[in-house]
Amino acid sequence: MKRILVILNLLFFTNALTFAQANKASAIIDAMQKKYKTMSSFSAAFAYSIDGGGASYTGNITVKGQKFRLKTAGQEIFNNGKEVSTYIKETNEVNISDYEPSENDLNPAKVYSFDKKGYRYVFVEEVNEAGQVYEVIELSPEKKGTQVAKVKIKLNKKDKSVKSWVITDKNGKRQTFKVNKFTPNVPVDDKFFVFDKSKYPGVEVNDLR
Repeated sequence: MKRILVILNLLFFTNALTFAQANKASAIIDAMQKKYKTMSSFSAAFAYSIDGGGASYTGNITVKGQKFRLKTAGQEIFNNGKEVSTYIKETNEVNISDYEPSENDLNPAKVYSFDKKGYRYVFVEEVNEAGQVYEVIELSPEKKGTQVAKVKIKLNKKDKSVKSWVITDKNGKRQTFKVNKFTPNVPVDDKFFVFDKSKYPGVEVNDLR
């Protein structure tokens, strides 16, 4: 009987701890998203690397509501809120598809505004780096069969700004993103998010809609 009580107490403690960690992670996510939603727009410069790639790359993104323009090594993505145009520099071609806001892979355009209802989340730890305190949370998709296994996000404890995030796929391969510079409320016209083929001479257009 005593052994059963010990096991029950242990289970209760474990469940209570998990619940508390989830609540803390939820509060951190809410605070972070509230911060970014108050901005009319923003831009960010970041570095990223892939396990086994042996190199680090840089990119930048500008976001305005649902619209974004994302530039990484070899490609540029234009999302005007209705359609997504992915320009591939090497082949000088652009693929155009309908924008699907339900897609939630936490790329640099979505890490600030993802729907947390699609994830299980837990607070992992606090870390000190270069005199700053960061909170680390871990997300895992509720939906089974996704390519993403988990996402670990590091945020500044004081102002809830995103410092970095690591995406681990179902095969254990990781993509790491680190924010180097962040600029809120940048003045940007809606035309900036529209692919203009006149600026890409000879581009091949593949309309996938």
